[in-house]
Amino acid sequence: MKVLVPVKRVVDYNVKVRVKSDNTGVDIANVKMSMNPFDEIAVEEAVRLKEKGVVTEVIAVSCGVTQCQETLRTAMAIGADRAILVHTDDELQPLAVAKLLKALVDKEQPGLVILGKQAIDDDANQTGQMLAALADLPQATFASKVEVADGKATVTREVDGGLETITVTTPAIITTDLRLNEPRYVTLPNIMKAKKKQLDTVTPADLGVDAVPRLKTLKVSEPPKRGAGVKVADVAALVEKLRNEAKVI
Repeated sequence: MKVLVPVKRVVDYNVKVRVKSDNTGVDIANVKMSMNPFDEIAVEEAVRLKEKGVVTEVIAVSCGVTQCQETLRTAMAIGADRAILVHTDDELQPLAVAKLLKALVDKEQPGLVILGKQAIDDDANQTGQMLAALADLPQATFASKVEVADGKATVTREVDGGLETITVTTPAIITTDLRLNEPRYVTLPNIMKAKKKQLDTVTPADLGVDAVPRLKTLKVSEPPKRGAGVKVADVAALVEKLRNEAKVI
């Protein structure tokens, strides 16, 4: 069984994000970039399935600029067997990414597609669901446990009321939640081995996909700064401020 693992290059989660002075977007000049943490969990899960003997090949995929190759090399250092870069300098929105992944699913015919439930930059949480709809495949989102056997995947999902366990037939789409696993530390020998692994580059045109953005960002701004807190003398004063100043009751 093949597993396709899409990974996204995002601003590192330790970096304080800054908005450009002209409010056109986020400033990423000279900013540390890394693999989206949820996608890192997806790669780790795919590699663990391979170590169990359930999976034969793990293919990492990234869509975007040339620098996404670094993210793919990281995925291969974790344990992916090969990688595919869909190279484009255009802004990619969730629907465009889902269409690109659908074209790769048609080409590679994986038994599973495991991807992060959302990216920490746009927090869209859309690509996995859109891919499932486009490819007409069953989906199991927000997975905190995955077991694959006999052509089926049993997935424990994190839902508002607790946990839900479902079974889907493969091929299927799985999106990972935070508690699915803890990604392994990437060692230097594995980083060196990753440099020799196969990395193919294609374009949206090669896949027959129109990746033109459907949405236009009008303005990006930082959230308003929180005001200073105040001490109140008693409950009556607190209620008065909540009612008349904060207007929350």
